[in-house]
Amino acid sequence: MSEKLFSRPSIHDVKPIAVPKIGHWIGGVVLAILALVLVQVLVTNKNMQWSVVAAHMFSPAILAGLGMTLLLTALAMVLGLAIGVVLAIMRLSASSVFQAVSWGWIWFFRGVPPLVQMIFWYNLALLLPEISLGVPFGGPKLVSWNTNELINPFSAAIMGLAFTESAYAAEMIRAGIQAVNAGQTEAAATLGMTRGQTLRRIVLPQALRIVIPPIGNDTISMLKFTSLVSVLALPDLLYSAQMIYARTYQTVPLLLVATIWYLVLTTILTALEHAIEHRLKSEDRAGSGKRAGFLPFHLFARQQEAL
Repeated sequence: MSEKLFSRPSIHDVKPIAVPKIGHWIGGVVLAILALVLVQVLVTNKNMQWSVVAAHMFSPAILAGLGMTLLLTALAMVLGLAIGVVLAIMRLSASSVFQAVSWGWIWFFRGVPPLVQMIFWYNLALLLPEISLGVPFGGPKLVSWNTNELINPFSAAIMGLAFTESAYAAEMIRAGIQAVNAGQTEAAATLGMTRGQTLRRIVLPQALRIVIPPIGNDTISMLKFTSLVSVLALPDLLYSAQMIYARTYQTVPLLLVATIWYLVLTTILTALEHAIEHRLKSEDRAGSGKRAGFLPFHLFARQQEAL
């Protein structure tokens, strides 16, 4: 009892008391008023034509355009990441030729906007009427294609989007590879693993795990970049909405339909990205040593020694 009476309170036992600030209250009230005004304008403005928006939200043309948008996003990301992995490995190669080619690709496709690329690929027939494979410098042709038949709006859109993504993905993956502890590569070498095996089994799985959050952010950006394909008359979500309001002259309601669908898709992708990041952080805090798609290295080493 005497110890409790005469002991000094610790600073850790003192709970901080939040002091209200008048500026926070004023700012909150102003923001709340602005939000209410915005909601009132959106709800009460008859020019919004919410009935028209509701009528077209699930129309066949809009849903078909939504499917095309998702397909473009998925294909562009898959191809872009696949090319990005190759480019990242080339950047880190000991060969100066591989490094130069990778650097040149990244420099070019990061510098040219995807819209310009799409228009260029779509008009490639003006430069090369025929694309052929065979012996170079005037040798015989093994196979050839008509460029106008080969490069259609869909393939031009995929090339423009995927090549742009590959340049950014290559730098992200390169940074992820360099973030992997070099000691693991050295330990793999002591087990007799080749550089290819080490890269495929040890380095790349960890690097991809590191770059998952920025890749998720790139996926959301790619979803919005697909709206650029409307210049090629490819029936994505935006172009489908444009075709409808070109007939009905209901421009604002159809743009609202496209906007709502973009927001829904972005929200879903954002939720998935945050869920993956939360799971990765939980694994790091737990210190369980688990990795997505591969064994912890000390267990992998034991497995190799047992073999």
